[in-house]
Amino acid sequence: MAEIRWTEEAHRWLRDIHDYIAEDNSAAAQKVVSGIYEKIQVLRRFPKIGYKYRTEAEGEIRILLYGHYRIAYLLRSTSGIDILGVFHGALDIDRYFP
Repeated sequence: MAEIRWTEEAHRWLRDIHDYIAEDNSAAAQKVVSGIYEKIQVLRRFPKIGYKYRTEAEGEIRILLYGHYRIAYLLRSTSGIDILGVFHGALDIDRYFP
């Protein structure tokens, strides 16, 4: 099973998503964040479930979908998975991964 690590940026994005939704509905915010976290846990057993965005020297950047959100992660060839960010689907992901 793959080890999952979160970058600080990914944690910040997830907190921002929670805070934005919580302004209107705190229960919905918790549900979305919990759903994203649970979806990421699937990567432990199925690390290639997301589609390949591009290949880097460190490994493959892949995208896992959850509702309106895209979860970007780096699948390293030997040392597990790094969660890079959680993006709303309306955002231009190319802006964050030039």
